[in-house]
Amino acid sequence: MGFNNLIQKIKTAWPKVLTILWFLLPAVFAMVKYSLGTKAYNNYLIYKHVFLNIIRQANLYDFYPGSYLYQNHYGPSFSLIIAPFALMPDSIGILLWCLANALFLFYAIKKLPLEPKAIQMVMSISLLEMCGSIQSQQFNPMLCSWIILAFVHVMKGRTGIAAFFISGGLLVKLYGIVGLLFTPFSGRYRSMIVWMITAIVILACIPMLYGDASFVLHSYVDWYHRLLGKNQENIMTNFTDGMQDISAMGMVRRITGISSLSNMLFLFPAGVLTLLPLLKRAHYDDNRFKLFYLAQVLIGLVIFSTSAESPTYVIAVTGFAIWYAAFGEDRPPWMKWMLVLLFLLTILSSTDVFPSYIRNSLIKPYALKALPCVLAWGAITVQLLFYRRGNMDAAQTTG
Repeated sequence: MGFNNLIQKIKTAWPKVLTILWFLLPAVFAMVKYSLGTKAYNNYLIYKHVFLNIIRQANLYDFYPGSYLYQNHYGPSFSLIIAPFALMPDSIGILLWCLANALFLFYAIKKLPLEPKAIQMVMSISLLEMCGSIQSQQFNPMLCSWIILAFVHVMKGRTGIAAFFISGGLLVKLYGIVGLLFTPFSGRYRSMIVWMITAIVILACIPMLYGDASFVLHSYVDWYHRLLGKNQENIMTNFTDGMQDISAMGMVRRITGISSLSNMLFLFPAGVLTLLPLLKRAHYDDNRFKLFYLAQVLIGLVIFSTSAESPTYVIAVTGFAIWYAAFGEDRPPWMKWMLVLLFLLTILSSTDVFPSYIRNSLIKPYALKALPCVLAWGAITVQLLFYRRGNMDAAQTTG
């Protein structure tokens, strides 16, 4: 009886504990990284200098070893997002940046059309992967939130707001463009086109308010060329340190040893399979169907990207969590085993909890971090193509 009471108390307290952990852990990681010196928070320094280099009219994509390591790969519009933090001392800026990422994802998940218990499940599954991404000061949690919020606002008919989230993601990291896939759920195609053009023009031009207009315009051209070069770098890097191209393509390339394997062998069928569920218009009033589609998009965005690295997987894991939670209590037993596999290979394999020998000799060399998400994407795709209305306990009946 005592043990059962303990379990019940934990269940009762978990929502509050989860919320505390959601913000406490990122804050701790931010302070620890700052205390370890600039190499430990190099990503934040790269982001910060997107804004500073626009002010100085210094090329956004050159190497600046005196300021930070590696190169920037984000668009000039990212300067608008990072500006408030870049103006602060690093000790405060990095802390607030990490908390802002946690806050955006927290808010977005809370806005999903799911019951409170299902919301807690999404957060519980996503927590560790979010912390892993934030530990690297990555922008991915915020980007994930923008895609989710675009989905939420499309469902509510707020096309203009959705367009700004989509355009923001597009102009910062390209990934945000997937938000356009949700447009059929509202049917407001003309409105979306008008708002997208408006949002892109506004967000692309705002950096010209604090930077030279011609420099900013040229920076967009520089960004385009940097991304073209980055794609090939990602493919080749996976044969050296295994840190990039943690994707379906990368996994197959590493297992087979064929580095020249074309991305299009994967991207074309994946694109077709992503579009086909949109033909099932009879299910557009079914929130669970739409949540499954959101999950498919979030996971597919990562596993079919050569830019995917470990911190990017907060997007895919959140997609998995939404699928798992939205399924409701009638989920089949194999989904629970997939959740276990997700924790082992995707979430824990990047942490010190996981045996380093297995991580370095098996997980990294063969990009197996991607495997559970690839399997989940395949399962979701089949479920969408052969969708039948079922238990709606987890998904709310209104958006």
